[in-house]
Amino acid sequence: MMTQAVGILRVGLVAAIGAGAPAFAQDARDTIVVTATRQAEDARDVPQSVVVLSGRDLSSVDGIEDVVQRLAGVQAAISNGSQTTFQIRGMGAVDHQALTPSAAAVHVDGVFLATNVQASMLAYDLARVEVLKGPQGAVQGRNASSGSVNFITARPTDEAESYAELSYGSFDRWDVQAATSGAIGEGIRGRIAARLLKQDAGIDNVGGPAEAGGVRDELGVRGSLDFDLAPSVELLLRAHYEQDTGVNPSPLNSALALGDHQISVGADGVQDTDNRFYGASAEATAQWGAWAITSLTAVEGFEQDYGFDFDGQPAAIANLSYDRKYLQLSQELFGRTSWDGGDVLLGVSLAADTFKQDYLIWCGVLNTSTLVGSCQYPGAAARVGPTPASSAPAVSLLTNMKQTRDVGALYTLVDFDINPAVTLTVGGRYTVEQIDGQGYGLHIYSDGVRALNNRSGVGLARGKNTIDEGRFTGTAAAKWRLSPNAMAYVSYGGGYKSGGFNGEVANNATHYQDEGLFSAETVDSYEIGFKGDMGDALTFEAAVFQQDYSDPQARIFVAFPLPGGGFITSNSLANLDAATVQGAELSALWQPLDGFEIGGSVTALDTEIEQGADASGAANAATFNGKPLPFASDLSATLHARQEWTLSGDMRLSLEAAAKYQSEYFLDAEGRNDRRQGPVTLIDAAARLSLADGTELSLWGRNLTDEDYALSGYGFIGYDTFRSMPATWGVSVRVER
Repeated sequence: MMTQAVGILRVGLVAAIGAGAPAFAQDARDTIVVTATRQAEDARDVPQSVVVLSGRDLSSVDGIEDVVQRLAGVQAAISNGSQTTFQIRGMGAVDHQALTPSAAAVHVDGVFLATNVQASMLAYDLARVEVLKGPQGAVQGRNASSGSVNFITARPTDEAESYAELSYGSFDRWDVQAATSGAIGEGIRGRIAARLLKQDAGIDNVGGPAEAGGVRDELGVRGSLDFDLAPSVELLLRAHYEQDTGVNPSPLNSALALGDHQISVGADGVQDTDNRFYGASAEATAQWGAWAITSLTAVEGFEQDYGFDFDGQPAAIANLSYDRKYLQLSQELFGRTSWDGGDVLLGVSLAADTFKQDYLIWCGVLNTSTLVGSCQYPGAAARVGPTPASSAPAVSLLTNMKQTRDVGALYTLVDFDINPAVTLTVGGRYTVEQIDGQGYGLHIYSDGVRALNNRSGVGLARGKNTIDEGRFTGTAAAKWRLSPNAMAYVSYGGGYKSGGFNGEVANNATHYQDEGLFSAETVDSYEIGFKGDMGDALTFEAAVFQQDYSDPQARIFVAFPLPGGGFITSNSLANLDAATVQGAELSALWQPLDGFEIGGSVTALDTEIEQGADASGAANAATFNGKPLPFASDLSATLHARQEWTLSGDMRLSLEAAAKYQSEYFLDAEGRNDRRQGPVTLIDAAARLSLADGTELSLWGRNLTDEDYALSGYGFIGYDTFRSMPATWGVSVRVER
C-alpha cells in the first residue's frame, strides 16, 4: 500500500542521507543536462523522475546492464546469460526471446534499440546515461511503458584530447580502453574509441570444462565525425561495431547442491559464441527560422550464434542454440520552436525491422549436417503427433521464425507558461504498427527425417499471422517553481508495449494463430514530486506514484507431460489481467565539505498482480492473483560516498565506495518460494591516485560482499538460474592528454 511505501521511505531517509541520486554526483548547483526529452534541459526542471549517471558512476560499466548498480528502483534481468531486460519500478516482462523490445526502452545516441539482444553490447566511451522513470509514451513512443534508459556516447571535441586505460584483475581479466578526439580540419571534428575486454570464467563449473562458467572475449570500436556545414547546420555521423567471441555462461539447476558461484554441466553444452553488432547514424541539426530541426537516420543490426547447456546438469539431457539475424532502419524528424510563454515539439518517427531465427534443442554431441544429437532430447517425442513420419525416435527440435515490423508515429509536446511560476505540459503520440510473423516447428528423427510438430494432433506447426494496430498515448504535467532552486510537479503518463509472436518451440498450428500470440500491455501512471536545493550543500528529490498496469506481459510456465511419463516445463509470453504498482522514491546529495560528498537513493514499491478466473479456471487465478510482479523488490536503495584530498605537487588521492541493496524478489510471476531471490547487497569501491601529468592509478573491487544471486530463471527440468559474478579485484592505469 502507498502508506506502507511512504513509511518505509521515511526509514530509508535516515540510512540514505542525501540518498544522492547519481544524477547529482557533482556540485549540487551545477546544471545537469538531459536530452532524452528531445531537448537539452536541466534534469531538475523536468516534471518526472530522472537520473543521470556520468563520470565515476560509469567507470565500472562493462555491459550496459551494469548501470543498475547505481540506480534504486531499477533492476536488470539477464536472460540466457547475456540478454538484458530492464525493470523500472517493478515493471517489465522477463523475456529471453528477441522478437520484441523490453518495457523499458533502450536508446543509444537517440537511436531506439528494438530488441533486448542489442542491450547486451559492450559499453565504452560513454558521456552519460539518462534514466527516465515512468511511461514515456508521448516522446519516446511504443515499448517505453515502464520508462527508458538512454546511453549517450562522447562526441567529437574541438580541442585535442585522448586517453588510454589498461586494467588487470581477477580471473585473468584484461581490459584495454582508448579514445582520441579533436579537430581534423576547418569545421570538422572527429573521435574514435575502442575497447577490448577478456576475462576467464568467474563461475566455477565443478562438473565439466571451466569455460561453461562464461568467458568474455569482446571488442568494440566506435567512430564519429562532426561537420559544421553552415553557421546553423551541423551533421554528426556515427558508426560502431562490437563482437563477442567468448562462451555464454550455463545456468545452475536447482536440484544440485553446490557452493556459491558454482554450476555443474558437462562438456556437451559448451559452445563458442559468435555475436556481432553494428550500426551507423546520421544526425543533422539546423535552425530554420524560429524552428530548431533535427533529423536522425540510423541502421542497426546484429548476427548472433550462441548457446548453452539448457538443463544445467552434468548429464547430457538438452542443449540449445540460437542463430539470429536482425536489421532495423529508422528515421526520426522533429522540430521545436519557442515563443513568449511556451514552446512546442513536433515530430514524426518511422522504423522497419526484419528478424530471422533458428532455435535448436538437442541432446549430447550434435551432427551439424543432420541436426541429430548423440542422445534423445526428452521433449522431442511429445511433438510428433498422431502420425509419425519415421519409425526411428524423435531426438531434436528446430523452430524457425521470421518477423517483419513496420512502425510509424506522429507526436507532439507543448509547454504553456500559465504564469511565471507555473508551467503546464501536454503531449501525445499516435502510433501505427504492423507485425508480420511466420514460422514452423520441426522434430528431427535419429535417422535424419524431419517432420512438422503436431502436439495433441490439432494441426501442423506451420503458419503465419499479422498484428495490425494503432494506439494513442499521452502525457500531462504541471510544475510549480517554488523558488529559483525548487520545483514541485504532478504528472500523468501513458504508455504501451507491443504485442507479438512467441519465437521459440512451436508445438502445433495454434502457435501462429491468435491464441498463440500475446497482446500489447498498457500503463497509466500518476506521479507527484518535488526537486530542489536545500541550501548550498544539499540537493533533494522525492516522488510518490501510482501505476495501473493492464494486460501485463509475463512468462507463463506450464507442465509438459512426456509420452513415457514425467514432465518438463514449457513457457511462453502471455498476458495476465492487470497489476498495480504503488511506490515512493527519495534521492539527495550532500556536499558539506570541499572534496567530500555522500548520497544515494531509496525506492519503496508495492506491486500486486490482479488475476481473475478465466477459461483456464480458478487454478490460474490462484497461481497469480495477489502475487508481486517479477524482479520487483519492495525496497531498493543506493548509497555512495567519495573523499578527495589534494596532495603536494598537484597530486590528488580519492577514496570512493558505492553500495546497492535490494530486498527479496521473485524470478517469475507465479511468486513461488523456490523461485525467490533473497535480499542482495552489492558494494563496489576504488582508491585512485591522480598525478600531475594526467596519469591515474587505481585499485578497485566489485561485489566485495561476494554475493551469489540469480540474474534470471526459467523452468525446464527443475528450475534453472543464471548466476552473478563473484567478488572481483583489479588495478588500472589511465593516461589522459
